[in-house]
Amino acid sequence: MTDEHASPDLRIVRGSANEEELAALIAVVSDTYEREAAAAVAETPRISAWQRTQRPMRAPLRRDIPWGRFSG
Repeated sequence: MTDEHASPDLRIVRGSANEEELAALIAVVSDTYEREAAAAVAETPRISAWQRTQRPMRAPLRRDIPWGRFSG
């Protein structure tokens, strides 16, 4: 949902529910969703000792510069 105050879309498939029961259902589902969303935390990526000690690859060779930086 893009809007925080958007009305929920509920369909009663079987039986009949009065307004109080629907209000209780919406309250329970909303509270459960808010608790789950608050508890959901992305784990920070763990960097291993191997990753810490790796050096970056060297820059590629430049082919526009002659070997030894001189020509002749």
